[in-house]
Amino acid sequence: MQTILNNLRLKKVIALFLLLFIFNISNSLSQKTPKENFVTCNACHSIGEGKKIGPDLKGVTERRDEVWLIKFIQASQTMVKEGDTAAINVFEAYGKIPMPDNSFSEDEVKALLNYIKTYDPVAEKVAAAANVVVKTNPNFLENQNSFLPRNTKILFYISLIVIILLFFDAIFTKFIPKLLKIIIIPSAIFVMFIIIYIEATNLGRYQGYEPDQPIAFSHKVHSGENQIDCEYCHTGAMDSKRSGIPSANVCLNCHNNIKEGTNTGKAEIAKIHKAVESGKAIQWIKVHNLPDHVYYNHAQHVNAGKLDCTECHGDVENMGRMQQVNDLSMGWCLDCHRTKFIDIDNKYFGDKYKKYHEEIAKNIRKGVTVSELGGEDCAKCHY
Repeated sequence: MQTILNNLRLKKVIALFLLLFIFNISNSLSQKTPKENFVTCNACHSIGEGKKIGPDLKGVTERRDEVWLIKFIQASQTMVKEGDTAAINVFEAYGKIPMPDNSFSEDEVKALLNYIKTYDPVAEKVAAAANVVVKTNPNFLENQNSFLPRNTKILFYISLIVIILLFFDAIFTKFIPKLLKIIIIPSAIFVMFIIIYIEATNLGRYQGYEPDQPIAFSHKVHSGENQIDCEYCHTGAMDSKRSGIPSANVCLNCHNNIKEGTNTGKAEIAKIHKAVESGKAIQWIKVHNLPDHVYYNHAQHVNAGKLDCTECHGDVENMGRMQQVNDLSMGWCLDCHRTKFIDIDNKYFGDKYKKYHEEIAKNIRKGVTVSELGGEDCAKCHY
């Protein structure tokens, strides 16, 4: 019996040893080199080639304390929110563009800092010249989801063919029972009328609209991977009727230094430089369109309505090519006006609605919807 127990203990020890061995091997294989980790940093920083979106990192290990750098690289925005003066100064000095948190361990950050400190641009260029291969990804603009309305043409044509065949049978072959015709013909006509109604209501709407742009621009890369704030490019979102489309000069804030894209090489970014040099604006195609008789104020919805970009525009951070997610119909807008609470404490309202403030304080109501302030009035949205 004791021999059996000893054998079991030995097997457990061997199994544990094997598991630890496999874990260490897999962990070492999954670890990236400092150079590979710097690829993440290189989107916004250079080493000795001037500032990009963020500061030039040459000499950063001499300018900053290592402990501070480790913490900043791992979670810069946490430091900003905690009130770290140096972190706030860097954040404000470079356009308040948040640096994404990094999952690097302390050892990985130390290795990364050592790579920056010992970086040799001449050696890097020689190595790059020996293996110049631009990897392009023609599908990086494709979206996983399509919001186009369902195609009803096939069902309409099938219903029409069924009606024609049944009438033909009624006149000539008389093979199908009369009762079945009485059931099928009205049903097919009803389906056709429903389809006509659906297609008629979709006239002038552009749900699922996803045009090719003059430059292969991906929101997933800019807004998602690089976490560029919407307002950095769409400067009118908070203060104007329209959010605005950025000029080529705004693009050059980053692309003066970043001249080659991971997915597109140099060709697409070169179009931005060409537009600036020629003095001709890039002809971006507007995606979200409303009828001319509809009044819509972007700033009003963002400030008073406290709407997040995703509520109207969808998950932009994961879109390759920009597309219209919602139908932007009057019914869709009214549903929002009837259910969304607005901020009655902001500058647009002040103390104008004391009654509502008192009712909220007494828990008589949870909030105030747009419809309660005239949000269903025709003249509010239509000239």
